Amino acid sequence: MQFHRDGYRPGDPDIQLPAPQVAARSADLPETLDVLIVGTGPAGTVLAAQLAAFPDITTRIIERRAEPLQVGQADGVACRTVEMFQAFGLADALVREAYWVNEVRFWGPSDADRSTIVRTGWVEDTPAGLSEFPHVIVNQARMQQFLLEHAAKSASRLEADYGIEFTGFEMDAASEHPVVATLRRTDGSELTVRAKYVVGCDGARSSVRRALGIHLQGDAANHAWGVMDVLANTDFPDWRTKNVVQSDGKGSLLMIPREGGTMVRCYVDLGAVEAGSDVRSTTVEQLTAVANGILHPYTIDVQQVAWSSVYEVGQRVADRFDDLTAESPADAVPHLFLAGDACHTHSAKAGQGMNVSMQDAFNLGWKLAAVLQGRSDAALLRSYSEERQTIAADLIAFDKHWSAFIAQPALDPEHPERGGVTPAQMQDEFARQGRYTAGLATQYHPSALTGDAAHQGLAAGFEVGTRFHSAPVRRVADARRMELGHSHRADGRWRLYAFGDASGDALREFVTWLSDGPDSPVRAFTPADADADSVIDVHAVFRGSHHDIDVTSLPELLLPKTGPLGLQDWEKVWATDPADDIFALRGIASEGAVVVVRPDQYVAHVLPLSARDELREFFAGFLLPANVPVVG
Repeated sequence: MQFHRDGYRPGDPDIQLPAPQVAARSADLPETLDVLIVGTGPAGTVLAAQLAAFPDITTRIIERRAEPLQVGQADGVACRTVEMFQAFGLADALVREAYWVNEVRFWGPSDADRSTIVRTGWVEDTPAGLSEFPHVIVNQARMQQFLLEHAAKSASRLEADYGIEFTGFEMDAASEHPVVATLRRTDGSELTVRAKYVVGCDGARSSVRRALGIHLQGDAANHAWGVMDVLANTDFPDWRTKNVVQSDGKGSLLMIPREGGTMVRCYVDLGAVEAGSDVRSTTVEQLTAVANGILHPYTIDVQQVAWSSVYEVGQRVADRFDDLTAESPADAVPHLFLAGDACHTHSAKAGQGMNVSMQDAFNLGWKLAAVLQGRSDAALLRSYSEERQTIAADLIAFDKHWSAFIAQPALDPEHPERGGVTPAQMQDEFARQGRYTAGLATQYHPSALTGDAAHQGLAAGFEVGTRFHSAPVRRVADARRMELGHSHRADGRWRLYAFGDASGDALREFVTWLSDGPDSPVRAFTPADADADSVIDVHAVFRGSHHDIDVTSLPELLLPKTGPLGLQDWEKVWATDPADDIFALRGIASEGAVVVVRPDQYVAHVLPLSARDELREFFAGFLLPANVPVVG
């Protein structure tokens, strides 16, 4: 991380000095806001953490509960989510505290005695090479705490306002702050605030969604599961690994160890339920009895249940994620948005709910900042619903398949007519879905923000539309071995990684053009009074040893003077790590390549080092020329 760029100061560098406009603000909700976030769940806290990077944007987050969440329902943290946490500088703390899911083990009826279970196999939880980070388990409440603390330590000093709920809104199209939101405190008193944008991150029973008249579409399945976090003693040998247990006629059990070394989450199959069933009244004692029946001949002796619930599997998705309708004018821009469970709900079995919700917010946050700071036209905000609704539909389809598959009974070889799956089929399916459950299956389709794949062959391992797949490099200035993707921060900037040709000449020419060329997109879209890397952050990756590169001989764009003191930034130039050649790992062609990465870490384009016109035209599709005012 970089600090002291604003001048030396002692103390914790994670605690930034408050911005002048923040230090003078009132603790009360202001009458006007740029962004009002409703809800402190996974989506709301990511959005707050991201917008906290912009103290000039007036953001507040409200929560109807009187205090922060203490015990969350979600716990599975996909590799992709840990990658996102790295952009906030939070990944190290997260993985230190978490349980690492290394293997999935499978248990099924014994051939000798089908009333008992035996281990039938295992697979690696996350296939090798998918991410530099593991799949981990951390309670949702702790995840949200990480993000809220990050926002509170920022220059924005953004903190949640508890005990306030959203009850409705009216639109005042003539106002600069067109959304007039009505709020209610726990004492029953009402207040109104005017906002440019409102984001409903308030869960499956979203008040914002109801106020917009949007409904979740889909059906609840007639299959129930109980879930409980237990502190227990047991003779089951795989208590500290993730397990899928199939019994002979007594249901299935999914076991996921929790952080801390002792607690385990048990998803207990309660079977098919009829309409009007009182299955939700199932007690923890009954859940424990079912779990012990499935585990026979093993038992669990529960000492404490930290949390439990019973739910019926269901998959629902909203038909739109913002306030635009089919009747809205073609040039209309949205002012209210939905994110997370407010616009899609599904089972917990695939561990995607919290992860996809956070990615919703990560997609939206940088777009709101770009519009509010005048870097992009407000039309950019239409892309949020267009992109994330497709992702949610994919999630629902996957969840339907996955929930149904997990709920199947074990196949009885003597009665194949009863249906079910074999241990081998269960194991193969887990292995096959590893990329999806790691959160890495998202791919954005070609649009103004995502180019086509015409030049994909220049960088085969950085697939356009997918997340930027990091790899090791050496930082030239200090010889430090690092992951290249870890140079990406959640600060709303675009990244441009220029990978060198065999001689390095084309790379130098390309960066010289970006630095000095009259038609350079960096010069076109960066305000004259802003740092050179404030909109497009350019990095160069050279072939060969870091000892062969003289940073001071490179174009100034790779050693820019930034910040109020005009200090050189020595962290833009990289070379091959001799142990892990990024050019070989990611299939970079001998002539080099340009890889453009969106602020949310997704690959936006792959181009040749000679592609001057294409690169400028791409950025012109969503960035406004510098110093041109825009109304958000």
